[in-house]
Amino acid sequence: MRRAAAVSIAAVALAGCGGGANSLSGGGGGTTATAAGGGTRTVIERVQVIKPVTVPGAKGFDPAVVYQRAAPGVVTVISVFPGSSLTQLLGGGGSGQEGLGSGFVIDTKGDIATNAHVVTTGTGAGLKRATSVFVQFEDGNQVPARIVGADPNADVALIHVDAGGLTLRPLVLGDSRQVVVGQPVAAIGSPFGEPQSLSVGVISGLNRSIDSLNKFSISNAIQTDAAINHGNSGGPLVDAQGRVLGINSQIQSTGGGGEGVGFAVPVASVQASIAQLMSKGRVDYAYVGVSSVPLFPQLAQHLGLPVDHGALIQTVTPGGPGERAGLKAGTKSQTFQVSTYQVGGDVITAVDGRPLNRQSDLSDAIAGRQPGERVTLEVYRGGKKLSVKVTLGARPNSSGGGK
Repeated sequence: MRRAAAVSIAAVALAGCGGGANSLSGGGGGTTATAAGGGTRTVIERVQVIKPVTVPGAKGFDPAVVYQRAAPGVVTVISVFPGSSLTQLLGGGGSGQEGLGSGFVIDTKGDIATNAHVVTTGTGAGLKRATSVFVQFEDGNQVPARIVGADPNADVALIHVDAGGLTLRPLVLGDSRQVVVGQPVAAIGSPFGEPQSLSVGVISGLNRSIDSLNKFSISNAIQTDAAINHGNSGGPLVDAQGRVLGINSQIQSTGGGGEGVGFAVPVASVQASIAQLMSKGRVDYAYVGVSSVPLFPQLAQHLGLPVDHGALIQTVTPGGPGERAGLKAGTKSQTFQVSTYQVGGDVITAVDGRPLNRQSDLSDAIAGRQPGERVTLEVYRGGKKLSVKVTLGARPNSSGGGK
């Protein structure tokens, strides 16, 4: 949190003899000014009060209470791939921890959310589903599960078990758009195959960008220092009330273990994926067919651009929607502040009138659309402002990071 001191602004008007010495003295009812010519005048003091930032759950965060609320709805997911067996996975052999993950119950009908990479293997067009999936519950029950669908773009999967004879405890979904850095959170899952394990920490960063299973970016990922290790994938990141804020998905590590930098897919993205997986077994994403970097004021000034925020186009996919609409990529490399950019291309500054100010704004604006929809892009080409209409395509199976 940032702290700002209160600022006092005193406006003093003195009518004294020129060259006289002035002094300020504090009175019981305020501040008075004594002039060299005699007499006093009351000085009005205006105080600007900076309100403290309220961090949700910072007070009263009780890990034991959070665990009691959320743990009964967390499961271990065991995926069997060609060349491995259930016995090998549980014993640490075969294909190893990639076959073990976590998940959580989302309703009483038997639907369970997890990561796509827990129940699939490979990337892009080579993505393959597990041959068998089993789910272990907190009470010791272990049952087979069916893969309803997997969304490699958001790294989300929906699996289903027969609810007969099971006690299912769905977790409540929270609102990942309301989280703040410093908010206490807990991760529950099966790290290294140890079921129902709890780790606690805080949200240490927001609006992160992480890779999906087909090399597109997952935007608005939540960063946490709660320990996340292999096997936590697919489990929930929860708040002080045990509400799900995201699905634990990735770690950033130099040694292969949790080092205080983990990432969760935000629950808003999870909900959007689950809704389509339930209705049609797949998730369709709109696609412009460009890759871009965020424009910032210093870079804009260096390049002589008339705008200081937006998406500077680096590449345009041949034959894609962007190329058909006439979007132009940079044609010349230039280094600025140790980064290399393709310059001379278009700068997208708004989508349907919505300004692009953050790194993920272009991805977010397109992610909310469907293939076949038409959008209007505000584009600057050199010093000229253009309006470009793009009919969005369907995102392909694999990409180098385009939108």
